[in-house]
Amino acid sequence: MILVDTNILLDVLENDPAWADWSLRQLRAQSQAHDLAINPVIYAELSLAFDSVQALDAAIQGMGLIEQELPRPALFLAGRAFLKYRREGGSKANVLPDFFIGAHAAVQGWDVLTRDARRYRSYFPTVALITPEAMRP
Repeated sequence: MILVDTNILLDVLENDPAWADWSLRQLRAQSQAHDLAINPVIYAELSLAFDSVQALDAAIQGMGLIEQELPRPALFLAGRAFLKYRREGGSKANVLPDFFIGAHAAVQGWDVLTRDARRYRSYFPTVALITPEAMRP
């Protein structure tokens, strides 16, 4: 199972000029060997790009994404990682979604497909990341 970060999905849905091609190629390639999943945090972040639940649900279904709930151990780990971030001087308040996504992948033993690997690498070093950097020879 691969957890797909919101930025990858938005690249494709919004046809990002810099990233849509790479993100779409990765979604197609990874779906050949793995199930692709999102969680409620990713769902909520994606909702900003849609006018209705029905439109969002249709897009998720059209991309073949599986919706997975966040297990309690992942919620706990996300909170602990966020606390560590704050104690290390992190001041941004809008980063908690990344901690939920990283913790979910860490607890389940899943990879994450993302373009923004920094926090995942720092706070969830056991999570394998599929990133543009990882794809370069």
